[in-house]
Amino acid sequence: MSEPLPPASGPLRGRDDGAGPGAGLSAPFLKCANVTGAAVSAFTATDAETLLSASDPVARTLEEAQFDLGEGPRWDAVRTRLPVLLPDLKQSAHLVWPAFGEVLAGLDVAALFVFPLTVGAIDLGVVELYRTGPGSLSGSERLAVDVLAGETAWALLRWTLYEAHPGAPAIPPSGGGFTTGTSSRPAGLPNSRREIHQATGMVLAQANVSAAQALVLLRGHAFSHQQTLQETALQVIRRDLDFIPTDSAPPEGLGLA
Repeated sequence: MSEPLPPASGPLRGRDDGAGPGAGLSAPFLKCANVTGAAVSAFTATDAETLLSASDPVARTLEEAQFDLGEGPRWDAVRTRLPVLLPDLKQSAHLVWPAFGEVLAGLDVAALFVFPLTVGAIDLGVVELYRTGPGSLSGSERLAVDVLAGETAWALLRWTLYEAHPGAPAIPPSGGGFTTGTSSRPAGLPNSRREIHQATGMVLAQANVSAAQALVLLRGHAFSHQQTLQETALQVIRRDLDFIPTDSAPPEGLGLA
């Protein structure tokens, strides 16, 4: 691929200018298509999801809002394993994704393009591209993004296999790009959502619900209190917030098994 996975030397969200350690992974997408910003997220063997790279604060907000709300084009791309191309968000976003539409209303984003990162039957993540003006990707841009997404997916697969089997021979993406210590294992992925996964497990036990339902409870609380999912998760971990029901009956009507 154009650039290797960046060194995992710290959280991307420590920088808002797109110059953090993960910024290099999204940069090639800005070069191959006329888009304003990009974000790359990965699903790994050790973390359910990780934001690897965002080119700017808006790209990061788009990714985080969809994860927090559990709705948006990224989830359609993950579910269908096909690109979701929205050249004019004003035409449909508020109807299809009402909560995410409210977020979009406050951002200078007019077009959004989401590509799944897959290798065969393996789902590895998504890349999200946005424009401040409406307009479709040209045929050559679409082809270039497809090729780069494929290369990124293979790089993530190699990284994921290495992360899942730290004792195995190193198989990093071409060109390296990992931070290593005294062992041969690379440092963990940046910006992982371990706290959210930990809080989901705690809510699962507190409310006697499934993992999917526990995540719905967390998202619902975050949305109703105008918090990010990360903020709500940290409240649960600190035990400032719990979801222990007032009676013994488990929550109903969550719509997930």
